[in-house]
Amino acid sequence: MPPQPTLVTLFQHHLWANLRLFERCQGLTDAQLDTTVVGTYGSIRDTLQHIVVAEQSYVSRISTGQRLQRPSDAPPLTMPEMLASLRRTGDELIAWAPKVAPEDAVTIEWDSGPREVPKAILLTQTINHATEHRSQIMTILTQLGIEPPEVDGWTYFDELVRQGI
Repeated sequence: MPPQPTLVTLFQHHLWANLRLFERCQGLTDAQLDTTVVGTYGSIRDTLQHIVVAEQSYVSRISTGQRLQRPSDAPPLTMPEMLASLRRTGDELIAWAPKVAPEDAVTIEWDSGPREVPKAILLTQTINHATEHRSQIMTILTQLGIEPPEVDGWTYFDELVRQGI
């Protein structure tokens, strides 16, 4: 496996983990996608959509400095649309991760007014956010009796080795 910059590896794993989970959820019934359990963000479908839209927003802030404005009346994304979006934003994050310098920042509107936020914090939040919500979806899958995919770093490494990467 050729060495990669650390942040590139982290975001390659991030994309891989997102895709594994979304691909597992593609075959679920509507009733399964609409299942939720206490302590999670919401239904599987709502949480998948939340992951995708948040990642679109993080990429927009990192690349343009602007928050992505999705119309409030926009229809929910379909599973194929969500997968396509994750592939795109995942690739963009992989490309951006090594370019972000410690001094790079964006202005974000908070309740208390505008704040300068380092882009490194946005990268951190991107991984943390998706990891938390993937875990919630995997909890719901387990409650439904469905084996969630393994998305840990060891499984990722084993897959890379099997692929000869």
